[in-house]
Amino acid sequence: MENLPTELAVLTGLMVLAASLWIPYIVGVNTAPPGSLPADAPDGFVRIGNPALHRPWVQRAYRAHLNLLEQGIPFAILVLIVDRLDGFGPLTYWTAIVFFWLRVAHAVGYITGAARLPLRPIIFSAGWVCCLLMAYAVFAARAA
Repeated sequence: MENLPTELAVLTGLMVLAASLWIPYIVGVNTAPPGSLPADAPDGFVRIGNPALHRPWVQRAYRAHLNLLEQGIPFAILVLIVDRLDGFGPLTYWTAIVFFWLRVAHAVGYITGAARLPLRPIIFSAGWVCCLLMAYAVFAARAA
């Protein structure tokens, strides 16, 4: 069996992060201090599904998860296409590594509130550039 390419190993880590980023939100929802929710807040799923009812960090955890899915899914598909085209190289290697760490920094910074304007949008935009670079790698591999 050949070694797992770095891009696929990074993608695996990214998908584990995406699959786990719901945890801070659920922890926040279930540890709301008594009286912190409006008295008329519904019980059960409706309350869990409405991040606006919760503390700011819980709302940010919800958005961090959505943001990762917004960029992570397209990035993952692009990596898999490049793999299918046998197009991995130095560009895809570094793009995958940078994207992973940008997404970790974005999630941590968003949830903690440490990544404020303009840092958080810069990190998100840098992730978008990584998606563009991986898309370029698809077309470069196709042309080769």
